[in-house]
Amino acid sequence: MSALFVTATGTEIGKTFITAALVRYLRRQGRVARAIKPVVSGFDDVTRPVSDPAVLARAMAQAPTDGTLAEISPWRFAAPLSPDMAARREGRAVDFGALVRHCRREIAAAGEDPLLIEDVGGAMVPLTGHETVLDWMAALRVPVLLVAGSYLGTISHTLTTLGVLRTAGLEVRAIVLNETPGSTVPLEETRETVSRFADDIPALTLARQGQPADLDAIAAALCL
Repeated sequence: MSALFVTATGTEIGKTFITAALVRYLRRQGRVARAIKPVVSGFDDVTRPVSDPAVLARAMAQAPTDGTLAEISPWRFAAPLSPDMAARREGRAVDFGALVRHCRREIAAAGEDPLLIEDVGGAMVPLTGHETVLDWMAALRVPVLLVAGSYLGTISHTLTTLGVLRTAGLEVRAIVLNETPGSTVPLEETRETVSRFADDIPALTLARQGQPADLDAIAAALCL
């Protein structure tokens, strides 16, 4: 099994940017890498060409057709809110048991090929009236990649999220600090500070250019 769960300190941090970059990188190495984002909110037909599922589809060299997007993101909601709130506005709900079973089937089908499972929003986002993304990760028990930004305040957000993941007994393979556009906070200095408090968990950076050298180090740290 080579599954990895991609979570973050919050929304709009760059999970899809990093997930897609890793998929493209692995496929260039001849690996049959796939990515899914089973739950997505803020999805509508107007913006579907630039939606997260469409970005992941193109990373896998697939056209973002209705069928492809349904495979990548079976639970799609229109409102740009947490899934529990977005689903409620449509008279729907995320079936947590079905979500976990779906991911387990995808993991089994991938076998030893890399499968990246991207979450929605961040580690503590509510999926249902009782379960959060953290519960989803705990149910799957696959290694985790924690994505953070490089904005002012990210150090506290990153270390807080890391503490929650550790308390849940999850294996955090690496922390990737994704360069926040327009940030005045030094990316490398932020990484060094996070690294001092992350113990043996590698803290790495990814510039917005997505330099191959960055991806080499990230893939190695993730054992992909």
